[in-house]
Amino acid sequence: MEVSNDLFEEIIEGSTRILVPKKSLTEKAPPIKPAFFNPKARTNRDFSIIAYAAFLKKFEGPKIFLEGLTGVGARGLRVANELKIESVIINDLNPTALEMARHSANLNNLKNIEFSEKEACVFLSEHSRKGKRGTLVDIDPFGSPAEFFDCGIRATVHGGMLSTAATDLQVLNGLFQGACKRKYGGIPVRVEYRNEMAIRLILGSLRTVAARLGVKIIPMFVESEMHYYRTYVKIINHVDQEENLGYIIHCKNCGHRKTSLEQKHECDLCKLKTSIAGPLWIGKIFDKEYVKNMIEELPNLKIKKSCEKTLYKCLEESEMPEMFFTLDEIAKKMKSSPPKLEKIISKLKENGFVSSVTSFNPTGFRTNANIDEIMKIF
Repeated sequence: MEVSNDLFEEIIEGSTRILVPKKSLTEKAPPIKPAFFNPKARTNRDFSIIAYAAFLKKFEGPKIFLEGLTGVGARGLRVANELKIESVIINDLNPTALEMARHSANLNNLKNIEFSEKEACVFLSEHSRKGKRGTLVDIDPFGSPAEFFDCGIRATVHGGMLSTAATDLQVLNGLFQGACKRKYGGIPVRVEYRNEMAIRLILGSLRTVAARLGVKIIPMFVESEMHYYRTYVKIINHVDQEENLGYIIHCKNCGHRKTSLEQKHECDLCKLKTSIAGPLWIGKIFDKEYVKNMIEELPNLKIKKSCEKTLYKCLEESEMPEMFFTLDEIAKKMKSSPPKLEKIISKLKENGFVSSVTSFNPTGFRTNANIDEIMKIF
């Protein structure tokens, strides 16, 4: 491929040189042609590098990275260049994107990377047999990743990690409930903590597909940004015996919320009719030890400083109750101005409750206090 200065530009992300289309750096919405690259997803890729570094350090066995929808190869190139990994195989149907990825691989003198030009599920299915599976499998599509859950799980080795990203936020946040039920098997409710609910719907769908295949998922880390939701799960070749699929019961009258294995149509506090979201994942969404391992990897990597702050929030909330509250949500109910976040968390603890910040919202907090108890403390 002839590299024209008018069409392409070389950037450095992390410690990796990447050839990208010039228009992707200047236009509001990155163009699909000649190849897709989203500069705003830098934080997303930084978190991937941290997550994969922490996972590889503890993984025993061949270390292979598979990426089903690579675009210009930014994530796969960084994995090959910045992490200790034996083999990276990146796939895309766009031949121009792959040529750009090959050019970038040469810029970084990479010898541990291969390229594939196939439909994503065909590529992943070719790696679903013993000896061919990936230690790390990454799926980052336009819109919903749901159609790739089956082939993604099959392509992940026992004890390996599958990571998927979703950008169909309107569907997951409750604007199109029918579409969400078709794609993810559950129904959302429009609430203040919609990003957490969306991630739980994604995990619930993954769990359902995994159960059908006789394997289980263990959520290790999740991430929420303005334009995507991303999950990182460990794949274990055992049948999941735990009751981790259920519902979020939310009362739009008083704001009470809880998880339940069964649908409950009456609010525990005000006794009015509830809204029900699900079925979805009601178990833990962070693995505390894994988040600690991610934090330990930070000094070894060239990533955005903001990632460190987010990870410390994830660590703090890793064993906290489901569904956060926000300062604005409570202040609006009380028709008052919100207090400082640190003060409300401190007051909750003083009153015998557990509480922490959350990575999902800058004014969000988690607690085992119910809405009435929170309002008394406010």
